[in-house]
Amino acid sequence: MKDKERKKDYDEQKITGFFDKDTRFKGELSFKGSFRIDGHFQGTIISDSMLVIGEQGKVEADVQVGYIVINGEIKGTIRAEDKVEVHSRGRVFGSIITPKLVVEEGSYLEANCQAGEPIPAASSPQQEKAKEGPSS
Repeated sequence: MKDKERKKDYDEQKITGFFDKDTRFKGELSFKGSFRIDGHFQGTIISDSMLVIGEQGKVEADVQVGYIVINGEIKGTIRAEDKVEVHSRGRVFGSIITPKLVVEEGSYLEANCQAGEPIPAASSPQQEKAKEGPSS
């Protein structure tokens, strides 16, 4: 069975990794399973699994995941293979690229959004920046 045909099950209650509210981390994060950030993260996040940004979470990153649930704040580019959910306390600044986008009433979005069609095979955020050319 091809990866694209395989249905992925995400469980927000089954977290395999966690940054607590008093944690600050800078760098590149990759993981299997579900990961939750309630602290501060800056850098790059790459996974085909689920990322949850808790209400106290603040993320400044280029994110490439299977599925993301946003209850806190994120700044950067979000590429989700399956879905992006912005809950009522979520705040997004940047860009969202995903086939499915769910935005709850009360959330804050200051973002360019591309939703509704499957995203092409994922390339690294650095490759995407190279394709876009120099910023003005």
